[in-house]
Amino acid sequence: MPNIFADIMAGRAPARFVWTDDLAVAFLTIEPRNPGHTLIVPRLEVDGWLDAPEELIAHLMAIAHKIGLAQREEWGSDRAGLMIEGYMVPQLHIHVWPSWSPYEFHPVGIDRNAKPEALEDAAVRLRARLRLRGLGEFVPEG
Repeated sequence: MPNIFADIMAGRAPARFVWTDDLAVAFLTIEPRNPGHTLIVPRLEVDGWLDAPEELIAHLMAIAHKIGLAQREEWGSDRAGLMIEGYMVPQLHIHVWPSWSPYEFHPVGIDRNAKPEALEDAAVRLRARLRLRGLGEFVPEG
C-alpha cells in the first residue's frame, strides 16, 4: 500500500529524521501539536496496530519511550503525549510529543502551518538530546 511514509522511508519525500534502525524510523511531523512532535513508523507495511507482530509493537513503544523522555527533557514538558494512529495515512504510526495538557489530544491543537525553521530547530534539538541520552547510534545526521 503506497503512502507518504513509504516515500519518506525510500528517500522520495523529505523528512527530518530523528531515529532510524532496521525496524523503524522516526521523524518530525509537518503538522505538530507542539515543537518536537515526532512520528514513529515501522518499516513493515501494516495498517492497524493490532495487525502488527507483538515484537514490532514492543520495539515501536520502546522507541516512543526513548523519544518521549528526550522530548520531556528538551522542552521541559510535564509529560509526553502518545497516540497510535493509522487513519490519515493508512500505515501504523505512533505520535509522540512534549505535552502540557490533555487538550492537546484534540485535533484542534494541530499546527497545520508550522514554519520550516521551527521544524528544523525542533529536529536539531531532539537529535542532540537523543545523542546526550547515549542513543547516537540510532540518530541520523541532520
